Amino acid sequence: MPKVTVNNIELDYEEYGKGEVLLFLHGLGSTKADWDAQIPFFSEKYRVVVVDLRGHGKTSVPSKDNYGVEFMTEDVKQLLGVLTIEKATVIGFSMGGAVAFQLTSDYPEIINNLVIVNSGPDFNNMGKIGEDLLSSRTAFLKTKGLIPLAKEIAYNMFPEDTQIEMRSEFEARCKKNNYEAYYNSFVTLMDWGLGEKLQEIKTRTLVVASDMDYTPVSFKEEYVKRMPNAVVSVIENSRHGAVIDQPEVFNKVLEKFLNHE
Repeated sequence: MPKVTVNNIELDYEEYGKGEVLLFLHGLGSTKADWDAQIPFFSEKYRVVVVDLRGHGKTSVPSKDNYGVEFMTEDVKQLLGVLTIEKATVIGFSMGGAVAFQLTSDYPEIINNLVIVNSGPDFNNMGKIGEDLLSSRTAFLKTKGLIPLAKEIAYNMFPEDTQIEMRSEFEARCKKNNYEAYYNSFVTLMDWGLGEKLQEIKTRTLVVASDMDYTPVSFKEEYVKRMPNAVVSVIENSRHGAVIDQPEVFNKVLEKFLNHE
């Protein structure tokens, strides 16, 4: 698996296929393995690039002051430059959605389409949901540690008896995180938001919302109304990890969007 030096870190990435570029960005505490069900499906027609964001997977773990959506955005921008990619469709899940939003806001000229999966443009303005998540998760981390938190997150995302394998795989990925890297990624994410810049994003946008995500469909519908060229697609019988728990449905939704259907 190749690595490149960008923005003072070693960034781990993989690429598959040829054609228009799809750039997939994973969620907090996970890795590019979030997209294992998307890589073979889309690489038949597209050039698929998947990345381990800083502090995750096999990418460098920087010092505590070098985290946040802005750092991750610059990492990805520099990677596209190294790979001589002039334009890409960026698909971001959860924390990756924040990076995708920021990338599109900062560099609209390099984005063909924006796809957001169970994420939002303002983690610092989510009201009580955001406050509760920040306080509960930081308290859990400080009192119980990362391994029990990984177990709880994985169970909440994949609680069904038929989801034991995906639950175990996600828990295993999350457990491997460096504690400080996870903590710093989380607290800087919760402090991030686009604010009024959201309304300036004119890029064609798809927001994918799961019907049982911890942020309701109405949250996504509200911010989509503030965007000039965005639509919402709801995936049923799905929780936060739609790309994992409903991969076939998600792939079809994304395929139709890319095909302008």
